[in-house]
Amino acid sequence: MRQRYRKKADSFIIAVQLNLETEGFTYHKWGDEQRCKKDDWLVNNAGETYTVDAETFAKSYRMTTPGIYTKSTPVWAEKATHDGSVFTKEGESHYRSGDYIVSNDEEGSDRYCMPAARFEAIYELDR
Repeated sequence: MRQRYRKKADSFIIAVQLNLETEGFTYHKWGDEQRCKKDDWLVNNAGETYTVDAETFAKSYRMTTPGIYTKSTPVWAEKATHDGSVFTKEGESHYRSGDYIVSNDEEGSDRYCMPAARFEAIYELDR
């Protein structure tokens, strides 16, 4: 059952937008190849580095100081009951039973996955 969560108050990311003349790049993460496009964001989230789609970033994050952002919108998440994968805007991401499948919207689209310990360290139920 998917529930609504929010980032904990002390959670932030460091991010830089790739607003360069580029065709993007590919990288390997979450068990598969990911794709970054022009204007996407390169993010460091508590030591984990990845990219975020430009449209998703614009809808979800707010700058607190230059280069530092907080997630200003809730997410909807549920624990996986089996191993599997989800297709993200960047590529396919693999998860294991017990990990969280997270969505940036209530309908369950714009999904990604996250290990349980990491998710529970930075998110809390939005009551």
